[in-house]
Amino acid sequence: MIKLWMAPAGLHIEPGRVADAKELARIHALGFYRGWPVGEFESFLADDSTPVYVACDARRRIAGFALIRIAADEAELLTIAVDPKWRGKRIGQALLRAAFDDLLRSPARRMFLEVSEDNGAAIKLYQREGFATISSRKGYYPKPDGSQATALVMARDLG
Repeated sequence: MIKLWMAPAGLHIEPGRVADAKELARIHALGFYRGWPVGEFESFLADDSTPVYVACDARRRIAGFALIRIAADEAELLTIAVDPKWRGKRIGQALLRAAFDDLLRSPARRMFLEVSEDNGAAIKLYQREGFATISSRKGYYPKPDGSQATALVMARDLG
């Protein structure tokens, strides 16, 4: 059975495939100072404990993705990225909601994430989706100018 979720702008969300690794690395590099290598995405996509959700069109052109790690009764949003030309269309929100829906069938009962304190758009999205800040990690993210950004650790219940 293929899992599909509806997304805005004529897109749908489906599980990622190992063949998506190069495109996910490209999109990730557009959104983060230190993008992850293709090989890392290949490893995640091949591992059942790290589900990947891709938002794509009918021709499977990927607009964004979310990568989750499941460990026991916890899930962690490892990363989420939307291609800049698709931002502002609620693709990130749709990806999170697909993950939440899918995780209801897993042992995970709580989701965690880290987000840079200067990423206001992401923080607003996470707050709208029920996440609350539970702690912070100073100097967690390197910045292009050599300084370090603080990460906010956020969590929400899944069920």
